[in-house]
Amino acid sequence: MGGMPLNDMPWWRWRSNVRSALHMLSDPAFQQETWLAGRPGYGDVTDAVYRLVEDTWLDNWSAEKYIGTIFRDAQEAQLVDVAVLRVLRIMHQVGADAPVAAYMAHQGWPEAVHAAREAHVQLAAADGEDPDAAPRSLEVLAIMTGQAEAPA
Repeated sequence: MGGMPLNDMPWWRWRSNVRSALHMLSDPAFQQETWLAGRPGYGDVTDAVYRLVEDTWLDNWSAEKYIGTIFRDAQEAQLVDVAVLRVLRIMHQVGADAPVAAYMAHQGWPEAVHAAREAHVQLAAADGEDPDAAPRSLEVLAIMTGQAEAPA
C-alpha cells in the first residue's frame, strides 16, 4: 500500500465516517439546530473533522490515494480534497477546541460548507442515498459501522 497506515478498519467504514463528517459540515441548518444549540449525540465541528481525517490521513495526503477503495473515482477524491483543505485551514486558524460559533463566524466558513456539500452530494448519490436527509447521530453511525459497544 505504499506508505499508507495499516489499520484493520474496512474501507466502507472509512467511507461512512468521511460521509458522516462531510454531511454534518455541509448542512448549515444542522449546524445551527444541533451544533450551535449543543444538542447531544452529534459531536461538534472538531469531532466531524476527526472523523474526516482520522483513519484516512487526508490531512497528510490526497484522497487520490484511496480511489478504488474509499472513493469511487477522481471526481469524488477531488471534491473531498477541496473540502478537507478548506475545513482544515479554518480549524488551524480558529483552533481545534474553538466553539462552534467561532467556526461559523469565520469568513471562510461558507466556502468550506459549500465544498463539503459538493463532496457530500457526490458521495451520497454514488451510494444511492438522499443527500438531503438529516445527518445521522454518532450512535447510529457506530451501529452502522459495527463500532457500537455491546451491552454489558
